[in-house]
Amino acid sequence: MLKPLGDRVLVEIIEDTEQKTAGGLYVPDTAKEKSQRGKVIAVGNGKLLDNGTRVPLDVKEGDTVYFAKYGGTEVSLDGKNYSLLNERDVLAIVE
Repeated sequence: MLKPLGDRVLVEIIEDTEQKTAGGLYVPDTAKEKSQRGKVIAVGNGKLLDNGTRVPLDVKEGDTVYFAKYGGTEVSLDGKNYSLLNERDVLAIVE
């Protein structure tokens, strides 16, 4: 598994299983947009400030989050899709 560094977050992308238009047509996988929702798998130690202190992250392992559409780096490990994001790319935590 990957261990993010600094203020980075490893998110397992949650794929939408089935998309249907308002008119009832199914959208094929090739036409679907990348999901912006995922589960936090691992977090870094936090951002290191110039004075040497660390600022802890607002997200924790197990949180379900929404993240920026084009943020981060996509990674595939063991057949699963992940996104390695800076914490600033995480938009919201699902409660």
